[in-house]
Amino acid sequence: MVSIADFGLTKAAGYARGHAAQATRELVVNFLLPFLIFSRVSGPLGAALALMAAATPPILWSIISFVREGRVDAISILALSGIALSLLAFAGGGGVKMLQLRETLVFGLIGLIFLASVAIGRPLIYPLARAGVRRRAPDKVQVVEALRGDVPFRRSMMVATLVWGFGLLAACALNCALVFIVSIQHFLLIHGPINYAVIGLMTAWTFWYVPSAMRRAAVRLAAADQAKPSA
Repeated sequence: MVSIADFGLTKAAGYARGHAAQATRELVVNFLLPFLIFSRVSGPLGAALALMAAATPPILWSIISFVREGRVDAISILALSGIALSLLAFAGGGGVKMLQLRETLVFGLIGLIFLASVAIGRPLIYPLARAGVRRRAPDKVQVVEALRGDVPFRRSMMVATLVWGFGLLAACALNCALVFIVSIQHFLLIHGPINYAVIGLMTAWTFWYVPSAMRRAAVRLAAADQAKPSA
């Protein structure tokens, strides 16, 4: 039986160490710089135009990342999607509060997609986990695919998908509440760390929970294979 223990918390810790510098840059570009820009220009430009100006760093960062590496990081995708939605809403008559929501709306949408995948019996965590295994260790993909028919394993994938769905919706609800509770400057400063904390906690939990479910399912599958000849 092929072990998949390598994809647990040790793997998550190694991933975090290897991507710490990149995560710091993303925080600076997607959250700290927008806060500084808004604080500097909100007086002469007004809140709405200042929020649009604050969207410049994430847009430029995504363009530069795509040109240099042929990819756009996940945080920038969320930021850009939120900016696009809020600008459309503002053009259609929305106000400053709508501009503030930005990627918060995308968090809520993605959370609903996770929950919808559970409702139709195709939890998103399974294809995401399989893609992660294929990327890190292609020789272990068949092990993951063989677990698809295991009922307890599928139930575990449902649980993991529900955690992500409700977690993203909770982050969306919290940020939406903050829009109407704190000032624009404070919101720009704190909503980014909140999003990172929510995603970080769910990622760490997933790195523990999903490999554990895989190991248990692999043990059950091996036991069932051994029982067939004797039967």
